[in-house]
Amino acid sequence: MSTDQKKAVVLLSGGLDSATVLAVAQSQGYECHTLSFDYGQRHKVELHAAQALANHFKVASHRVMQMNMHAIGGSALTDNLIDVPIEGVEDNQIPVTYVPARNTVFLSYALGLAEVLEADDIFIGVNAVDYSGYPDCRPEYIAAFETLANLATKAGVEGHRMHIQTPLISLTKAQIIQTGVQLGVDYSQTVSCYQANENGQACGVCDSCRLRKQGFKEAGIADPTRYVTLA
Repeated sequence: MSTDQKKAVVLLSGGLDSATVLAVAQSQGYECHTLSFDYGQRHKVELHAAQALANHFKVASHRVMQMNMHAIGGSALTDNLIDVPIEGVEDNQIPVTYVPARNTVFLSYALGLAEVLEADDIFIGVNAVDYSGYPDCRPEYIAAFETLANLATKAGVEGHRMHIQTPLISLTKAQIIQTGVQLGVDYSQTVSCYQANENGQACGVCDSCRLRKQGFKEAGIADPTRYVTLA
């Protein structure tokens, strides 16, 4: 491996979008360092998927950061007293699956790692088309965080500009899947479900499952997801 190969930190949840982002970053010639988070999420099985994906793509390094966002709560993904909705999301409403400040926390850790690795790029799989209305998936949020990254770091002050890369931000779920298939992503290894069981089987009815199922249908690609039922 060339010593001057450009480096990137890639946020890797183990889901469909982050797997595609990793494939995109690698296809662009980056030495990829993946970062996952054990943050008290209900669907912790996604971390096994993230490790499998990191192994499949032979990344330069893979880290799992430990944090307890369960102690904060406020989301169906981190508070077991809040049910994961299965009735869809109302227009113009931020769903209870939104985890307060999650992407800001995750990107902050990624920023710190990027500084240590002397990487100028951070890849994240946010999407502003087929998404659940999360405020921290919007282009203006990403632009604001990139500004912060270059104001608040030694690297930024010294002229090594940090870039937050969002290759999926304007793609539909179908387009994301088609891109990933072209780049060799095995989507059977990914876990997107908000309440997947310990075996990685998806519920088939939560918002994330519905978006995923519709994406495969519109892409004209067989859905490899393992569901608990045929829902």
